[in-house]
Amino acid sequence: MIIKQFFSEIRAAVLTTLVIAIVCCGLYPLVVFGIAQVFFRDKANGSLIFDQDSTVRGSRLIGQSFSAEKYFHPRPSAAGNGYDAANSGGSNLGPTSQKLNDAIKDRIAAYRKENGLSETDPVPADAVSASGSGLDPHISPRNAELQAPRVAKARSLSEEKVRELIQRHTDARDLGVLGDPGVNVLGLNLALDTLGAQP
Repeated sequence: MIIKQFFSEIRAAVLTTLVIAIVCCGLYPLVVFGIAQVFFRDKANGSLIFDQDSTVRGSRLIGQSFSAEKYFHPRPSAAGNGYDAANSGGSNLGPTSQKLNDAIKDRIAAYRKENGLSETDPVPADAVSASGSGLDPHISPRNAELQAPRVAKARSLSEEKVRELIQRHTDARDLGVLGDPGVNVLGLNLALDTLGAQP
């Protein structure tokens, strides 16, 4: 009697485990995947940005490093060698860190020099400090505005045209009130390349 009851409980436990495994590891993920593909296809697939020839150039969600004069430069990154999604993270240096202080001073001087600013011109915080993830794809509109003359000159474009592209690639606040507007650097730089490729 006890052995029969024991095997009955074992069978119930095994069947329950199988049902839960099928629902939680099979049906539920398939339903979520299906809903995501139908209603949020772009976001569910990584918010990828494609080139004119349908080559993936990156994601709207992960920054990339640009250093040439003809490109807008992203904010600094402490993720691996910079924007390494496998090593996402900040520098973990605090406000009392002399190393962080020295790095920011160097970045301010470099930013002013490359963008033709005077030694007293204010520099946006996002131009000299890394984000917590090191993967932030956005810069502030002010940061983009200060870089516009350099990019326009390097590409022989009017500043007005470059500022128009900045406006087009500026993401508004979420729900109109949350967060700050941000300029997607990868999208903006690809738009500049596309503009340059046109006859």
